[in-house]
Amino acid sequence: MTYVVMENCDNCKYTDCVEVCPVEAFHEAPTILYINPETCIDCNACVEECPVEAIYAEEDLPEEFAEWTEINATKCEEFPVITEKQDALPTARTLEEIQASRG
Repeated sequence: MTYVVMENCDNCKYTDCVEVCPVEAFHEAPTILYINPETCIDCNACVEECPVEAIYAEEDLPEEFAEWTEINATKCEEFPVITEKQDALPTARTLEEIQASRG
């Protein structure tokens, strides 16, 4: 099992999660983070830190976001590891704003 970052992170990129990751499993793209499934040790530390509920255990990932498991596995190979918290993007939204946009 691994943890997966899904679309709630896109254009927000809160990085609270990277600070608590004991194995440096997060990779930083310009507008989103990804979790490397080869590095992730399933510790669950990152889930509670994400203010927009963008991180799920693979088996708990809602069906409509299933493709994000493969997206994380592929994209983490393209981008560098991130280990320190940074400011969220100026486009960052709250969980409530993200949920409202889905209708």
